[in-house]
Amino acid sequence: MKKLILQMQMSVDGFVGANDDHRWQLWEWGDDIGWDQELKQDFNTVFAGIDTILLSRKMAEEGYLSHWGNAAKKFPRDPFYAFARRVVEVRKVVPSDRLKTSRWERTAVVSGDLPRQVEALKGGEGGDIIVFGGAGFASSLIAAGLVDEFQLFINPAVLGAGRRIFDQGGFRNLRLLGSKAYACGMVVNRYAPAR
Repeated sequence: MKKLILQMQMSVDGFVGANDDHRWQLWEWGDDIGWDQELKQDFNTVFAGIDTILLSRKMAEEGYLSHWGNAAKKFPRDPFYAFARRVVEVRKVVPSDRLKTSRWERTAVVSGDLPRQVEALKGGEGGDIIVFGGAGFASSLIAAGLVDEFQLFINPAVLGAGRRIFDQGGFRNLRLLGSKAYACGMVVNRYAPAR
């Protein structure tokens, strides 16, 4: 069975989004990436085992797919952008009751019961599924108990307020799978639900 892996950048105090324009993430969508080479390499290693991206409607409409598609074209031989090429190549699934069809390549729009849709994806053949989306999307997956692995990218920032992903419950105890600190200041913690 495939794993559903939720990757999320967050602050040291557990927020995934700020309520202001303060730039706190070491990596945003632009070309100015504060990640060190080892973190970039590890990120690409994880992405190599992925064959499906579960993407929130909002992130899809805000340009995630077109941005990384353009990056894959702009940097075709840059080893850091191997993940961008994977974004283009792999299957994408956007759960939405608003959208009826996809305007993105290799992307399906699914509607209806989110847990049922995710369980169907997890039951398929192939590599794992990675999740990208905002706090609300992540919270709904967590509350439904659908996440098999959390990859939390802890930025060296304290926000003091903002949006969180664990406010709706879903998992009480997690089991640490690994933790790694990087020269850029990021710490990546990997957890699985302690079932």
